[in-house]
Amino acid sequence: MNAASLLLVEDDPALLELLEYRFNNEGYRVRTTADGDEALILASEETPDLVILDWMIEGTSGIEVCRRLRRDKATAHVPIIMLTAREAEDDRIRGLDTGADDYITKPFSPRELLARVAAVMRRIRPALAGETIEVGDITLDPVAHKVSRRGQTLQLGPTEYRLLKFFMESPGRVFSRSQLLDGVWGTGSDIELRTVDVHIRRLRKALEVRGSKDPVRTVRSAGYAFEAV
Repeated sequence: MNAASLLLVEDDPALLELLEYRFNNEGYRVRTTADGDEALILASEETPDLVILDWMIEGTSGIEVCRRLRRDKATAHVPIIMLTAREAEDDRIRGLDTGADDYITKPFSPRELLARVAAVMRRIRPALAGETIEVGDITLDPVAHKVSRRGQTLQLGPTEYRLLKFFMESPGRVFSRSQLLDGVWGTGSDIELRTVDVHIRRLRKALEVRGSKDPVRTVRSAGYAFEAV
């Protein structure tokens, strides 16, 4: 399996050098920059497996970089860990609402950051390698393009399949309708938000198996999440 690629965006030269050294030693392939505009260019040239993103950086701010990465179809699924000195609760909420998967405040332990990155990579690597993805009692084979539950093969339409795969690559994460629209249908799609609800209903029906529970959770005023049941 190829080494996972990280995009490390940090404007503190000493910290940038330290993290680059630590991640290289762990076998990651690391690209670095201290500039938000360059970070967007690097991400567009080669989609990273994960982004570690400081908030206060040169050029475009980290929070705006996060927002743009989430809007771009090519990077909408890429995990983002924000690394910042902004520790106020409002800042944490804003970072997570913008699309960050995790939020670590400075000062921090490099060992903890390594552990968190490793945890994310364990979760997403099956999807990256084209390997079978399993969440609870549901299995998705991206190579054979098949979905099964409790040993029973399920019949999904192409949109429901893409929606399920998108969910299963980030189990437990709450996605807004706009994020689902961008991630499944693509940025700039002219499909209405309520279309997402229609396909969620179809997906739920397709996943029905006697004695099983609904893995798609509706989060009031937020969106939907997919969880192991």
